[in-house]
Amino acid sequence: MAVISVLNGPNLNLLGVREPEVYGTETLDDIQARLSSLADDGGHTLCFKQSNAEHEIIDAIHQAFSGSVDFIIINPGAYTHTSIAIRDAFLATRLPFIEVHLSNIHARETFRKHS
Repeated sequence: MAVISVLNGPNLNLLGVREPEVYGTETLDDIQARLSSLADDGGHTLCFKQSNAEHEIIDAIHQAFSGSVDFIIINPGAYTHTSIAIRDAFLATRLPFIEVHLSNIHARETFRKHS
């Protein structure tokens, strides 16, 4: 079925210890294991990447475009509010994607409400 790239941005490698009152106690490995199980049940393949570096996320989008990836799920972390370059990478490649978050960005600080 589908090959899906799951990209996670800065500081998501610290899930489980970083602000558990906001992000919970589940680690990124826990979340990825749960997603892999769901994808396997549906016959899909997930490819995971986490990076604290904007250029590595952009490179992953470009590689997905030139590879066999059908779709991207991205949690850009703080880059949600600041990265025009990641947005432009999606526009340039025209890959279908969805942006996800672990917290409600509209219920947080004003600067986090813009995506």
